[in-house]
Amino acid sequence: MKEYNKILVVINPTTDHQAALDRAIDLAAKNNAEITAFLSIFDFSYEMTSILSSHEREAMRQGVIDQRTEWLKNLIQQTNHSGLTINIEVIWHNRPFESVINYAISEHCDLIVKSTHNHDKLKAVIFTPTDWHLMRKAPMPVLLVKEHDWPVKGKILCAVNVAAEDENQQNLNGKIIQHAKGLAENFSAEIHLVNGYPGTPVNLAIELPDFDANAYNDNLRMQHEQRVQYLAETYDIPLNNCHVQEGLPEDVIPDLATSLDAELVILGTVGRTGFSAALIGNTAEHVIDSLSCDLLALKPDGFKSPLAE
Repeated sequence: MKEYNKILVVINPTTDHQAALDRAIDLAAKNNAEITAFLSIFDFSYEMTSILSSHEREAMRQGVIDQRTEWLKNLIQQTNHSGLTINIEVIWHNRPFESVINYAISEHCDLIVKSTHNHDKLKAVIFTPTDWHLMRKAPMPVLLVKEHDWPVKGKILCAVNVAAEDENQQNLNGKIIQHAKGLAENFSAEIHLVNGYPGTPVNLAIELPDFDANAYNDNLRMQHEQRVQYLAETYDIPLNNCHVQEGLPEDVIPDLATSLDAELVILGTVGRTGFSAALIGNTAEHVIDSLSCDLLALKPDGFKSPLAE
């Protein structure tokens, strides 16, 4: 894992407690990194005021930006940031996720950090939250922070996908584990690997009278265990820290994270967009609401953000 040199923190304008900023400071202190506290604001009523001239509207917008900048300066002054450099960027933009990603790309940020909360499942299908947009479209890693400490000698859970043997997936698995090893070294944490495999398809047992469901299931589990153990041996992770369980990843990962009391889950996301994303989503999006700990989402090498095209 390369070191984080520039960390972009998405500020929550509705609260003085900034969990994402606290987490970014912890990470920056380990890497001597530079932090930018980023706030995107917008008020549609300022755009609808037809009696004002464009210069007057611009002055009103700038007034709001100045107020928020002062609020953010005071907030940072009250934070124990151990002498780290924390820059402030407040902009007026009607699509927060676009402003975050565009700024992160233009400033060559290595990591985006944002606090998160549970999403309303129905609304999330229709109105995709900023978190989901960031996971889908940001080319750099995205760390979504919840109210869970990162204790010394904690646990980092790497969600690996060994169902496919293609080179891209193998590279992504390696990227996930390498990130975990870098963080584990900084925070004296323990790395675990988790993999979920599908159960026996019911239709096969019904349509094929001679089909041995138990043998099929045992063989599938053995294949997944062997592949996960190979990953563990490659990256010098104890075999006792390998967890292969039957079930969907969005069920297996949160359950194991809870039982281990993990501080962080790291997984890969393919950046699905459009209609298929609205209906299906990504594993990361299904998992985040069920986790009580942080989630770090990584893109495959070579991923290009649709916003940069």
